[in-house]
Amino acid sequence: MIDPVNLAAKFAMFHDHWRPRLAAELNDHAVKLVKLKGEFVWHRHEHEDELFLVVKGSLVIRLRDGEIRLGEGELAVIPRGVEHLPVADEEAWVVLIEPGSTLNTGEVRSGRTVEHPERI
Repeated sequence: MIDPVNLAAKFAMFHDHWRPRLAAELNDHAVKLVKLKGEFVWHRHEHEDELFLVVKGSLVIRLRDGEIRLGEGELAVIPRGVEHLPVADEEAWVVLIEPGSTLNTGEVRSGRTVEHPERI
């Protein structure tokens, strides 16, 4: 049986920030849901591209040579190897699509690193 994923219902299941949850998988990729607020950490993913899709709110992704501003319904793909820093002044709901093995903090290990996202 194939069950649809209701994004609003899934986002309502958690309230913390910067801790991605696994909502679905396809091939070797994960569809993760995360609430963002404040500033994350500078990091990169050496071998994986990362897709950010803003469902609610807005997001700035700082790059070493500029920034990307995303509003509701907008997405951007950060290519592998590109250092970036996600920032959300107010709470943003974001869908991430990336290989399942991708760590949220890339090569940086910190208290915000989530090695095994909870499935919701």
